[in-house]
Amino acid sequence: MVAVGTGLAANLAALVALLAGLGTTVGLGPAAWAVGAACGVVVGAAVVRGLTWAGAAALGLADLVTLARVTLTCGVAALVAESFVRESVRPVVVVVAVAALLLDALDGRVARLTHSASMFGARFDGEADAFMLLVLSVYVAPAFGAWVLVIGALRYLFAVAGWVVPWLQDQLPDRPWRRVVAAIQGVVLAVAAADVAPRTLMLAVLVVALALLVESFGRDVLWLWRHRFSESVDVTGSPAAFRLRPP
Repeated sequence: MVAVGTGLAANLAALVALLAGLGTTVGLGPAAWAVGAACGVVVGAAVVRGLTWAGAAALGLADLVTLARVTLTCGVAALVAESFVRESVRPVVVVVAVAALLLDALDGRVARLTHSASMFGARFDGEADAFMLLVLSVYVAPAFGAWVLVIGALRYLFAVAGWVVPWLQDQLPDRPWRRVVAAIQGVVLAVAAADVAPRTLMLAVLVVALALLVESFGRDVLWLWRHRFSESVDVTGSPAAFRLRPP
């Protein structure tokens, strides 16, 4: 376990080093630096809030892996901001995004091996997925249409809907297919970002990916609606049993 302050300080240092490295290799303008730094600040605040919500005082090893993944996503966000100025950042966007996606397969395994699964870790992992999908959808949208932004925005629309419809904030049972769908979105968006497939084929794949995501959210909404009058499920002692949000 690592103290929150220590973990966030190390993460901030890593983010600054990443942005500096990207600035040296591909060049980052003021807007890109501002976006990357802002993402880092938001992530830090969200981690503190999430730990407070979960009643945790430290970050586990798996949480640090997820934090590293989010740091890479902040770098991708900076590159996406730079891409609106020049297109030459595409190869680096893809490389950094793929590195972050590969880490996505590691944090869960680390949590299981170290027996450190937690409610915070599960939620943090899901939010890290959602953040990457949002960033990549912003990058891909200019080439394939604004509708692609729905892939990145759906998680946040779900959260906003929860402010209006309280039962949408209830806990959800773990569903492996939800994680599979989230992984599919990341892979599809990364391939679209790489621009290595014929446009027509990529459009069709993006549509299928969005359909899968809508189905996953729809199934969760249906489950929550059916259980809207049920008492809250006590998951104390079984932190890995539930996730709070799709996908």
